[in-house]
Amino acid sequence: MAFNEIKDAILIGFFLAFMIGPVFFMLIQTSIIKGARAAIAFDLGVILGDVVFILIAYYGSKSLLEEIKDDPRLFYIGGLILLIYGLIMYLDKNQKRIVQDETLVIPEKTNYIKLFLKGFLLNFINVGVLAFWLGMIVIIGSNLQMNPSKIFNYFTIILVSYLITDIGKIVLAKQLKKKLTPKRAYKVKRIMGIVLMVFGIFLILKGFLPKEQLNLRNAIEQRSKR
Repeated sequence: MAFNEIKDAILIGFFLAFMIGPVFFMLIQTSIIKGARAAIAFDLGVILGDVVFILIAYYGSKSLLEEIKDDPRLFYIGGLILLIYGLIMYLDKNQKRIVQDETLVIPEKTNYIKLFLKGFLLNFINVGVLAFWLGMIVIIGSNLQMNPSKIFNYFTIILVSYLITDIGKIVLAKQLKKKLTPKRAYKVKRIMGIVLMVFGIFLILKGFLPKEQLNLRNAIEQRSKR
């Protein structure tokens, strides 16, 4: 691969790590409350979701993918899952173990497999991620003459760059754990619940948009005609 291609892939991975979404907030929250190893387990699940989407985009039929990514039912399902998950997190009574001694931190058992699966599912239910990777395959694949080895190396660099940047975010967020009292931990959990519910509602509302508006290519073509 040429130096410019490697540089572009690294930059894409870096900026991907700062895209604001439910995964971004959950990663920070997991790092603050459960620690760096737990956050890395969560992040590896997220990356597995990206790998699955990339493989679907690469090997799948383009016409089928175009049909799937604009299907409003996927927005309903993904949004509903986020909404329910956020509601459960917000109303979780087990987190309301606030003690008088503000120097204590809420002890929590860490299930790394559960966190890995949570990261995978939280990323996988977001149909926008599929649309993003499909667009990347189309654009980057054509630039690389659809060479399988070049495409593999390019996307590997993107994901490695993404992971390294996320580890940096995890390490920085972990520093806040020293200031995490039970009351603050409870507030963080409830705020995260609200954030996930907002993203869920937004995703559901997107499902009610006309299919023409969901399709990015159609929207661009219509704008160019005005």
